Amino acid sequence: MNTPSVSTPTATRPGVGVGVLVVHQGLLLLGKRRGSHGAGHWAAPGGRLEFGEALEDCARRELLEETGLVARHLELGPYTNDVFEEGGQHTQHFLTVYVVARSLQGTPRNLEPEKCEGWAWFAWDALPTPLFQPLQNLLRIGWRPGGL
Repeated sequence: MNTPSVSTPTATRPGVGVGVLVVHQGLLLLGKRRGSHGAGHWAAPGGRLEFGEALEDCARRELLEETGLVARHLELGPYTNDVFEEGGQHTQHFLTVYVVARSLQGTPRNLEPEKCEGWAWFAWDALPTPLFQPLQNLLRIGWRPGGL
């Protein structure tokens, strides 16, 4: 029996990710990822869309699970097509749909320390590096949330 190598794609169809762009007082909330996928890169809160789940429900769930924040207002943002590569091979493919969260309840807390080193606020023009690929792709298309 052959064991798949690290560079073997894990799925034959793209997954759907939901990124939550948390905007507060002109700043964007980002966390430094831990774990195998994108470890060491700065990313917005978010995760995989569950079967039968609405985008806004996914955004609210992920935001609450990861940060303890409750978004009172959400608006649909852009999407990015994110093909991850390792060793020249496509390993994962996600369509990331962004939702912008404003009017928040709570203070960000790191509720999943095994997945995130911690949360911090950044100006859009002074984002940290390295950025997680979906955020890099968002910058590449030139989109910017209002208020940043």
